[in-house]
Amino acid sequence: MTLPPEFCARMKEMLGSEYEDFYHELSVGTPYSGLRINTLKPGARTAVLSKLGSTEPVLWCSDGFYAGKEILSGKHPYHAAGLFSFQEPWGRAAVPALGIKSGGRQAPKVLDLCAAPGGKATQAAAELCGEGLLVANEIIPKRAKILAENIERMGIKNAVVTNEEPERLLNKYPCFFDYVILDAPCSGEGMFRKEPQAVTEWSPEHSASCAMRQKHIADCAVGMLAAGGRLVYSTCTFAPAENEGVAAYILEKYPYMKLLDIKTAGLSDGCGGWIGAGEELSRTKRIFPHRSRGEGHFFALFEKEGGGACSAQTQKSAVCAAYDEFCRESLINPPKGVLCAFAEQLYLLPEGINIDKIKVVRAGLHLGEVRKNRFIPSHALALALSAGDFKRTISYDASSDEIRRFLHGETLAADIDGWCAVLADGFPLGWAKGAQEILKNHYP
Repeated sequence: MTLPPEFCARMKEMLGSEYEDFYHELSVGTPYSGLRINTLKPGARTAVLSKLGSTEPVLWCSDGFYAGKEILSGKHPYHAAGLFSFQEPWGRAAVPALGIKSGGRQAPKVLDLCAAPGGKATQAAAELCGEGLLVANEIIPKRAKILAENIERMGIKNAVVTNEEPERLLNKYPCFFDYVILDAPCSGEGMFRKEPQAVTEWSPEHSASCAMRQKHIADCAVGMLAAGGRLVYSTCTFAPAENEGVAAYILEKYPYMKLLDIKTAGLSDGCGGWIGAGEELSRTKRIFPHRSRGEGHFFALFEKEGGGACSAQTQKSAVCAAYDEFCRESLINPPKGVLCAFAEQLYLLPEGINIDKIKVVRAGLHLGEVRKNRFIPSHALALALSAGDFKRTISYDASSDEIRRFLHGETLAADIDGWCAVLADGFPLGWAKGAQEILKNHYP
């Protein structure tokens, strides 16, 4: 891989005697890949690690591991069941630094402002432990759809997926969120060895325009942060203008924003000197591929020194009545929340959020729809529940022919009447409906 000369000159000035090691690692080194275990699924860690065997954990993420896709692929039943997601090792450092606290008197509200494809959003959902509210936003419609699919696969109940410009969200939710994740669009220098297209698209002008856009998005992020709340700003680039430069911009424009120390192992300190700023910016963190096992990454943690509130909406309809009947017949522990109907579709909206006049891709947990006065449960509902939440289940070994057939949409034989969850090694994969010793497949 040939790196842009202007990029090389800047990195040589930044790294000095380390530059040759950096250049060699970035130009000919092997990129790292890995996965994160979904702790929202009870038993997922034991199950996934039993398939991985001996593997190396990621220092800055307790549930992250270095692992190639040849070990557990996207076609594995555990992936379909949401037990793990592929997430680059470098991308897992920012969210733990936020220190999201669940279990208190007030359920936390978290915003991931530029969330697609969902790695950090699903990681934040795991930190919430099923409590509070997660709003995952993506401005590009196609990417917002992918984000919603990943939220669903991981069985997340308390997430709203939006497709909005940051300014519109700011107007709707000023001083609202306890935690904000801003993984900003950037020049992508840290992805050079994973995505060669990033090299061809790079230019000094592109990096400068990214820095301008990042500052604008940061303005919106700060505005939506509640007093006492925390903001983590991150990129996957090496450019100081997009990293320490944006952090310095936030500190200068908003005197009530405090830069916090980050106590995370295996990371390098940022450097204010690269932008002519002070030592305070050494509190930011970086990942360089020649120092740590990861691609290029930067993040900074802020706290807003000193709210706002929104009311939830609720709708009662025939759709809700059909759902109530389904719950009585098929579920032991229905999920809790605010029922929200859109025509024949029913969602479970997390409490404490008003989504009126906001473009929403996923209004919380999609419960299902009504067809001919009968409730049809969604695939998302199956993935959001545990085996003990269903009145009827049937479980097979994950490597069995029955699971292979189920994932290919085929019917199964079983003496079960009514809606039934199909399990792989005890983990829900989807719905089937039994009648006359046949399970009709409802896997999408």
